[in-house]
Amino acid sequence: MMTALWILLGLALGLVLGIGVTWWWMRSLSRYEQVAQPEPTKPSVVEPQVVEVVNLLRSAALVIGPHDEVLHSNPQARTLGICRGDRVVIAEVLEQIRAVRRQQEPVVFDTEVGRGIGAPSLHLNVRVSPLGDRQVLVLADDRTPLLRVDETRRDFVANVGHELKTPIGAVRLLAEAVESAADDPEAVRHFAARMQRESARLGELVTQIIDLSRLQADDPMLRAEFVQVGDILDDALARSRELATKRAVNLVRTGDEEFTVLGDRTQLTDALANLVTNAIVYSDEKARVAITTSLVDEDGDNFVEVSVADNGIGISDENQQRIFERFYRVDYGRSRDNGGTGLGLSIVKHIAAVHGGTVNVWSKLGQGSTFTIRLPLQPSTLESERLS
Repeated sequence: MMTALWILLGLALGLVLGIGVTWWWMRSLSRYEQVAQPEPTKPSVVEPQVVEVVNLLRSAALVIGPHDEVLHSNPQARTLGICRGDRVVIAEVLEQIRAVRRQQEPVVFDTEVGRGIGAPSLHLNVRVSPLGDRQVLVLADDRTPLLRVDETRRDFVANVGHELKTPIGAVRLLAEAVESAADDPEAVRHFAARMQRESARLGELVTQIIDLSRLQADDPMLRAEFVQVGDILDDALARSRELATKRAVNLVRTGDEEFTVLGDRTQLTDALANLVTNAIVYSDEKARVAITTSLVDEDGDNFVEVSVADNGIGISDENQQRIFERFYRVDYGRSRDNGGTGLGLSIVKHIAAVHGGTVNVWSKLGQGSTFTIRLPLQPSTLESERLS
């Protein structure tokens, strides 16, 4: 009987000890979890004044949070593709953001960003600076247009130097030939005639270089006037009449020319005269060049189109992509014989652009070419037609 009692007491004591140990262990575990569990992280917030400033900046601007997340960005940053949603997508920019957050020192660097096959790269100047509270400010400026202008200027200077060397070298050689043939009057006359042609070509080249430079530095709309298309054509054809007569080319005018455009009369005349002259030069003798004027309506906007068509040698598809480039010639030999400089069509394109218009070409080899310059029609023209 006593043995059974001792056994029961032992079991009761073991049960009490087990419950106590279990309670102590659970309490200790609960305390450990309370100590180990971190406090919830407060979300990073951009100060309202910073948001206001970022939205006013002309540069692309982003505010980056402590975990590389984009807290705020202006439209320029999204347009340049620096961020997508809440992520910085340019690896070099993201790398510099992390470095600035660690070192708390601003950095400035340039980076080139590809935009896919066939698309030109962006050249960005990027500034990254710490803001406090582990936030980082990123500012970026697109330098692509400036670099493109510099590249264009370098190419233009190089092309000008090359183009000037040719006639200058020819004049020098011809002068030496005249000196060597001093005892041969017939040879002197021959070389002198060639010297005159080269001098004229050199003079025309210098004139067109000056014209193109002036066009690029000038805004013709500052002295714009209302001009009738018929008057511009009168002036342009008057310049080309002698060449047309020399080549026995018949100039034909069709269409309604009682339309008014706004712009610089001299520049518009230059553009049309260049188109007519080219048509004469690249047509066979006794051919016909047609100048047609028409009114077109595109999405409610009215334009005047002047087309210059010839039935000459035509232009291949690959050359059509380049004919408006400076100094580019489809037929170098014919262009040189006729004093061409390769600047005429680039001048036409520039004049059309600064007047709010365009110029385009249709051509087939052996069938001829049609150049069309399009200019905005002035509303007063349509009003006068309605009143009449």
